[in-house]
Amino acid sequence: MKKTLLLALFVVAPTAHAQTATPPAYIDGMKPIMDESNYFHGILNQFEGRYAPGGSAFRWDGQAWYGGDYNRVWLKTEGTQQRGHLSDGDQELLYSRAISPYLNLQGGIRADLDDGPERTWGALGIQGLALYQFEFGATAYVSDRGRFATRLEGSYDFLLTNRLILQPQAEFNLYTKSDPRRQVGAGLSDVDTGLRLRYEIWRKFAPYIAVTYSGHLTQARRIAHDQGDPTGTLRFSFGIRSWF
Repeated sequence: MKKTLLLALFVVAPTAHAQTATPPAYIDGMKPIMDESNYFHGILNQFEGRYAPGGSAFRWDGQAWYGGDYNRVWLKTEGTQQRGHLSDGDQELLYSRAISPYLNLQGGIRADLDDGPERTWGALGIQGLALYQFEFGATAYVSDRGRFATRLEGSYDFLLTNRLILQPQAEFNLYTKSDPRRQVGAGLSDVDTGLRLRYEIWRKFAPYIAVTYSGHLTQARRIAHDQGDPTGTLRFSFGIRSWF
C-alpha cells in the first residue's frame, strides 16, 4: 500500500509543477536568456579633439543604460565645444523595450542644452543591429513648439585584425521648420560623420585617429553663412573610445 502511494506522488508532483510553471516569453521565436538580473553599461563612442586650420573643436558622444534583457533606461549625451562655445549639445532620457533579439523600441525626452536657446522634444525611435552587425538608430522628435525632427545615425566596424578596427560613422538631422537661433534649417539640416581607425589596447579602452566632417546643409547652410559662421569643416581628429 505504501509503495503504491509513493509511486502516485512521484507521478502527480511533476505534472502539477508543469501545470503551474509560467511559460517563457519568446521574442521573435527565440528563447530568452534565463538571467533576469539588471545591469549597468556605458559606452563613450567619441571623446576627441578635432583639428583644422580654420578652428579646432572638442566633441563627445556617449550613452549608458540600466536594466535587463527587455526593459532598460537610457541616457544619451553629445555636444561640441568650439571657440569657447558649446553647440550641438543634447541629452536624452529614454525607456526602451526589446522587440526582437537585436532591436529596441525607445521613447522619452530630449533636451537641447548648450549655449543656444533651449529646446525640449518628445522622442520615439528604434535602435539596434541590422544585417552584418550594422549599428543604426532612427528617432522621431516633436518639440514643445510644434516642430518635428528626425535623426538617423549608423556605424559599422571593419575588423582589420582582432584589435585594429576601421569604423565609418554618420549622423543626419532633419527638421520640418527652420530655427535660425539654433542654426537649424528646414529639411536636411546638418551632418556629422567620421572615419575612425582605433586600436583596442584593452577591449574596454581604444585610442583612435580619424578624419571627421561636420557641417550644415541646404537651408541651414545659408543661415550659418549669413551669421558669419563656418558652414562645414573637415578635420583631423584623435581620441579614445571606452566602455564599462
